[in-house]
Amino acid sequence: MKRRPRRTASSSAPAPVIEGLDAPVEVRRHPKARRLTLRVSRTRRAIVVTVPDRCGMDVAGSFVQRHLDWVRACLDSLPAPVPFIDGAIVPLRGVPHRIAFRPAQRGSGPVRVIAATGGDVPVIEVSGPAEGAARRLVQFLTAEAKRDLDAAVMIHARRLGLRATRITVRDQTSRWGSCSSTGALSFSWRLILAPPHVLDYVAAHEVAHLAEMNHGPRFWALVAKTAPDMNAAKDWLAVAGMDLHRYGDPPKGKRGGAH
Repeated sequence: MKRRPRRTASSSAPAPVIEGLDAPVEVRRHPKARRLTLRVSRTRRAIVVTVPDRCGMDVAGSFVQRHLDWVRACLDSLPAPVPFIDGAIVPLRGVPHRIAFRPAQRGSGPVRVIAATGGDVPVIEVSGPAEGAARRLVQFLTAEAKRDLDAAVMIHARRLGLRATRITVRDQTSRWGSCSSTGALSFSWRLILAPPHVLDYVAAHEVAHLAEMNHGPRFWALVAKTAPDMNAAKDWLAVAGMDLHRYGDPPKGKRGGAH
């Protein structure tokens, strides 16, 4: 949710092969880089090396090798990924659900949610061939997120006397939401995994940016006006927000858009 300074564009380069490292390595050339830097992306579970323009891949590979213990420690500290497979437990609006692939089932829609029975957790049934089932589940979750976000944005926009020009939902890697200068709002579909008050807060946050494209006192006054319980959601995101990226395939692409 925090606005980041604009970066000078960087370009990707072929990644060095690091033996014994079970994670992708991404090398990015940056025109203003004066030295090599290394970080581990929590959202994509990848090692990112930023290098000066004229730095060779052998130098980048050696740099990762020298810091291999640190890299492995960072990777080990990440929560275990939860792929969208049959039997996996994933949250929907903050409530654990069990995924059930139903390859022989037809006619009831590609995905449906079945209430819990007999002490079991609710079930998300995904009909049709197992191939593509995870993709159909992501499409369902994205549609659910869009529906909830449309409603939340409408409520907060009315309260503040503002209007969004467009609302889109995608898999952003660095921000939960964003607001453009043209009034277009963009959100991460993964917000549907979080408790409803978290999604509602992010919607309120981005709606407030329609009036204040900053994080100054007037901006936070607008957020507090339309979402007075915002601190609980901010605390939840600070503690558990990154864990939402453990579900499904790691998001692709370098960055999402937003604060």
